[in-house]
Amino acid sequence: MIVTLIVLCEVAFWVLLAAGLALRYVARKPRAGAAVLLCEPLLEVVLLVVTAVDLRNGAEPDWKHGLAAVYIGFTVALGHSTVKWVDARVAHRFAGGPPPVKPPRYGRARAAHEWRTAARWSLAAVIAIALLQAAAWYVGDEGDTGSLEMWRGTMLWVIGINLVIAGSYTLFPKRDPQEPVGS
Repeated sequence: MIVTLIVLCEVAFWVLLAAGLALRYVARKPRAGAAVLLCEPLLEVVLLVVTAVDLRNGAEPDWKHGLAAVYIGFTVALGHSTVKWVDARVAHRFAGGPPPVKPPRYGRARAAHEWRTAARWSLAAVIAIALLQAAAWYVGDEGDTGSLEMWRGTMLWVIGINLVIAGSYTLFPKRDPQEPVGS
């Protein structure tokens, strides 16, 4: 049931996003579109409540409960930037908006962009870790929380990989091929 709900939440996220943007740009009802987009966090609340109820009703914590926590963490931390990214492209394509701003390609600006990206992904992982820990405490000593611990370890890897990527752009910045070598 939890996996089905996660899939339904993901599908509903994209359906709400499409509906909100259609209202905003096709129907020219920006307030209605914003109202639909503001419903998206309710999906995470529903998933969190159902997962907690499932655990409270005696379900043995397993990878599905961990996946729910990870999904919620990533949606909370990355959902807003995803909506902004899609919104900018839809506005440009269908409403005559300005072209979306592309991320910088070189130097310090690129490194700063990578650190912001790493911060968002790390926040997602930290939220997931907090939810996983809360689930482990919620289950208590009676349940086997090994699968939740496995997910926590995976989230630490996500943080580490993002920090390595951002750090590599800082230590080894990509240079603009148009830039003179001595500058």
